[in-house]
Amino acid sequence: MGIDIKNIQIDDVRQAISEQQRDYLMQLLDELYPADIAEIINELSLEEAKYLYTLIEKEEAASVLMELEEDVREKFLASLSTQEIAHDFIDNLDSDDAADLINELPDNLREEILAHVEDRQQAQDIADLLIYPTNSAGGLMGKELVKVNVSWYVVTCIREMRRQAEEVENVYTVYVVDDNNVLKGLLSLEKLLIASPRTKIAELFTPDIIAVKASQTGEEVAQIMNKYDLVVLPVIDELGRLIGRITIDDVVDFIKEEAERDYQLMSGISQDIESSDKIWEITQGRLFWLIIALFGGIIGSRVIANYEDQISINPEMAFFMPLIAAMGGNVGVQSSALIVKALANHSLDGGILSKLAKEVTIGLINGLACSTILLAYSFFFTPSLALSLTVSTALMTVIVFASVFGTFVPLALNKLKIDPALATGPFITTSNDIIGLFIYFMIGRMMYGFFV
Repeated sequence: MGIDIKNIQIDDVRQAISEQQRDYLMQLLDELYPADIAEIINELSLEEAKYLYTLIEKEEAASVLMELEEDVREKFLASLSTQEIAHDFIDNLDSDDAADLINELPDNLREEILAHVEDRQQAQDIADLLIYPTNSAGGLMGKELVKVNVSWYVVTCIREMRRQAEEVENVYTVYVVDDNNVLKGLLSLEKLLIASPRTKIAELFTPDIIAVKASQTGEEVAQIMNKYDLVVLPVIDELGRLIGRITIDDVVDFIKEEAERDYQLMSGISQDIESSDKIWEITQGRLFWLIIALFGGIIGSRVIANYEDQISINPEMAFFMPLIAAMGGNVGVQSSALIVKALANHSLDGGILSKLAKEVTIGLINGLACSTILLAYSFFFTPSLALSLTVSTALMTVIVFASVFGTFVPLALNKLKIDPALATGPFITTSNDIIGLFIYFMIGRMMYGFFV
């Protein structure tokens, strides 16, 4: 494997496929990693992709399939029979990847595909994984692992490890269990190699072990693996029995998917969509929050209409309306983004009241700085000192309010078990626009009318 994917021209690959240059294509594929092959297939038509797949070894073809973009993989699988999916891909995937793949397929195909899986133990392992939510520890784990019994001797242990290792792609850890399959600890390979063949595993294993229950969330799994720098994490059931393991690559994929989902929520996209999706699918994902923003704009216009008489008397107040609304939205998004980040990595310290008090202080400092700059500008570029004082006071009030509001909303959503990432999107900006304008006109009515 020595070809840089950047040096490969897709048109050259297409031409080679059309001319069925098998030797050239097989040599090319042999020098690429599965992720690089997937990158090429993502650019090909369905028929071109199917031809290229016939040239890839089955085990590698399964890995390539899992690296494809989701919509490309969906189209490719839709062109295959359930028997082809089972024999060409499911049979050559680890149980966790196979379960993820089957989860992407329609319900009516799942049982049929599992029925075609030749290894019945693997089919049972996949079926066991399908009962767990995809974002739980059970949904992330794989069934492939190496375990030994605490009552075995070293000689028996080595023989069993060799047998089990044939089914495991990467042996990170050897787990120790009792006769009831309850997880007892870890076995050091170093101790195993230097120990006498007649030594019992009970004398060698380390009882201190970090594990998660199958019911725990993916976020908790990611936090534990990050905190303790783990590359693999055992999964147990409610009785402490070892039922699987989670490897770091599965957690990285989960974190990436969660980050993409949160980014879409923050951008006002309510569904998991890609730029390559169909027009109607993209429209559905974006339209909901656009309608929410539209209603927010309508409410904002009604706020302005209620103060029409004030604007007609002091029309220069209209000059600063966009500024007040924009600053309120920006400050609210800043505050909520920090809280959402803290909630995500579990670094939030103190209660709600302490966080709100802190944000009031931060809002006062930021508001004082921004309102001072605005006061200096308006003093030189607007004819009215009263307007300068009014706008500066309103800006400071809006910034303080937006800081508190942007902090409170994600904390409240988190308490209600609603994804707090929602608070960093159009909801916060639209709400702050409306409330910011209301505060501006209220202060304007109280101060500007008084000064003039």
